[in-house]
Amino acid sequence: MSDILSLENCILCPRKCGVNRTAGIKGYCGQGGVLTAARAYLHMWEEPCISGTNGSGTVFFSGCNMRCVFCQNSEIASGGVSKEISTDRLAEIFLELQDKKASNINLVTPTHFVPLIIPALEKAKSQGLSIPIVYNTSAYENVETIKALEGLIDIYLPDCKYYSDELAIRYSHAPSYFKVSMAAISEMLRQVGEPLFNEGLGAFAYNDLMENSEDDYCGPLMKSGVIVRHLMLPGQLQDSMNVVRELLSTFSDRIYLSIMNQFTPHGDLSEFPELLSGVNEEDYDKLIDYCIDLGIENGFFQGSGTDSESFIPAFDFEGI
Repeated sequence: MSDILSLENCILCPRKCGVNRTAGIKGYCGQGGVLTAARAYLHMWEEPCISGTNGSGTVFFSGCNMRCVFCQNSEIASGGVSKEISTDRLAEIFLELQDKKASNINLVTPTHFVPLIIPALEKAKSQGLSIPIVYNTSAYENVETIKALEGLIDIYLPDCKYYSDELAIRYSHAPSYFKVSMAAISEMLRQVGEPLFNEGLGAFAYNDLMENSEDDYCGPLMKSGVIVRHLMLPGQLQDSMNVVRELLSTFSDRIYLSIMNQFTPHGDLSEFPELLSGVNEEDYDKLIDYCIDLGIENGFFQGSGTDSESFIPAFDFEGI
């Protein structure tokens, strides 16, 4: 096993803790050397071309290498809600989700378990797993870890949270976040290439801004490609503009952008009162207009009513 995939001296993510997770020592992610997860089910609230009509076969792993103060999945990100599973069991979960007609397998916050996920994917694929694999990440990644996934991942679904390092440190304790995330996204794009959809459709046939809604989605499903998410934060219109400007100037229409307004004040934000108000609708509209002015071709935006805790899954070990 390459050094990057070793849990005995863990450097999987930019934190590079170097701890021996196989000895029960937990890294910055809050996890040791055993797979843990909180739920596996058909998730309907991803981008339309990911969830489709049947839902995305989503596995929520426990732990996280970020420390976002506003995290909506804080119960599992902290490792407080988790159930140990074996690599063999994870392979079974993938196949069970496929049997339920999932549009894809969606690995949520998987980075700290990459050395254990790889053999699970390989085993499941050898037993008939054939739907696309989605890697759903904060993008605070080591490029070498992403390289280790080449040939196993079809769709990368990274965030690009901040342009400002000050904001990245204040809200996620993640220095150099923008630089790190852009390098990771570049590697993701190198691996999977420009977006492709089922029925032979490419980006040229699917380049309208799509509004997420509760209506059944009958359009094409993504087969491969990169969708970069950006969650707008309260009062941070300029930082959001900086993020989308850099993404579009760097990657153009080779990726999709998903511009989200679903920020929901969650947990104890008493030290961050500027986040309590939620996202201003006028600011979000300005951001969308800015994207259009920049010539965005491939993207998604959200309608109203997404800032609700009803969109936060129940982490009840379903499917685990």
